[in-house]
Amino acid sequence: MNEIASQQQLRLAFLRWAVVTVPFVLLLGFTAARLAPAGSQNAWYAALVKPPLTPPDWAFPVAWTTIYILLGLALAMILHARGARLRGVAILLFAVQLAVNLIWSPVFFGMHQVTLALGIVALMFALTLAMTVVFARIRMLAAVLLVPYLAWLLLAFYLNYGIMALNPGAETLAPSGSTTQIIKL
Repeated sequence: MNEIASQQQLRLAFLRWAVVTVPFVLLLGFTAARLAPAGSQNAWYAALVKPPLTPPDWAFPVAWTTIYILLGLALAMILHARGARLRGVAILLFAVQLAVNLIWSPVFFGMHQVTLALGIVALMFALTLAMTVVFARIRMLAAVLLVPYLAWLLLAFYLNYGIMALNPGAETLAPSGSTTQIIKL
C-alpha cells in the first residue's frame, strides 16, 4: 500500500467534518430566524404588499434548510481540503458571508429596515459569488453546492426590492417602539 490514506479513510474524514459543519450552520440559521417572527407570523410583514413572484410561506423554511445543509457540506469539503492554497481565504469568506446572512432576518423582519436589508442581500450575493469562485479553485463540487444559494439570493433581492418599491415607508408601517419583533434573550 503506497497511499497515505485509503479512499474509505478520506470519506470518513470528510464525514467527520460534515457531522459538525451541517448541524452548526443549521443551528446558526435557525437561531437567526428565531430572533424575529417571519412570514405570516409577523404582522408587519403580513400587512405588506408583496411582489408577484413571492413564494408561499412554506417555501422559505424549506429553501433555507436546504441552503444551510448545502452550505455546511460545502464548508466540510473546504475544511477537509488540507493543504489547499486558498483554504484560509475560503474559510474567511464563508465566515463573513454567513455572518452577513445571519443579520438579514433580524434587520428585515425585526427592525423593518427594508432598504438596509436590500443592501445586506446585495452584499450577501457579492460575498457568496466570491466564495463560490474561491471554493471552485479548491473543490469544484463545493462551488456547485453554492449555486442554489446564489439563485435564492437573486430571488431574495427581487422580493426585498419589490417590497421596498410596493411599500413606500414600510419601515414606519408599524410603530417600532411598541411592535418590535426582536425577541430579547
